[in-house]
Amino acid sequence: MDITLPLSKDIIKSLRAGDNVTLTGVIYTGRDAAHKRMCEDLANGKDLPFNLENSVIYYVGPCPAKPAEVIGSCGPTTSYRMDAYAPTLISLGLGAMIGKGIRSDEVKKACCDHGCVYFGAIGGAGALLANQVKASEIIAYDDLGTEAIRKLDVEKFPVTVIIDTQGNDLYEIGKNKYRDLL
Repeated sequence: MDITLPLSKDIIKSLRAGDNVTLTGVIYTGRDAAHKRMCEDLANGKDLPFNLENSVIYYVGPCPAKPAEVIGSCGPTTSYRMDAYAPTLISLGLGAMIGKGIRSDEVKKACCDHGCVYFGAIGGAGALLANQVKASEIIAYDDLGTEAIRKLDVEKFPVTVIIDTQGNDLYEIGKNKYRDLL
């Protein structure tokens, strides 16, 4: 399925664990340092650097771009490091997250309660994923270096739905299928 961003609540709710999709449009980057800063800003009554409503955050700290490249290698980072912050952002309207690895029960519950999905991107394929990024701009927290928040324009960026709004978790589904084979 090809999805043009921003997401809509109808699209988010229609996605199911295991669906392979491509994303075209704007996504934002943010890792643990940026997530911590966003939550601190919220606690201090400050505005966030972008509107969370139905937005997509990609857990990535891209490598520096070589000359004539838009961005360096940009593979997903391990998602559980954002689990302390993700439920807060999800409750404020975040539509999706992209990363790799398992998520906490609190994140899964927030996805169900507020209509958010967790996409997985292929770890180790950062150079290939960089080909799908057509523009990159630092929009906040530039002092964080590679962990600064970037606005990326992506085209046919490949992801798989890992956790859907119904609470289905592709990693759990896979483990259960394997267990059943034994």
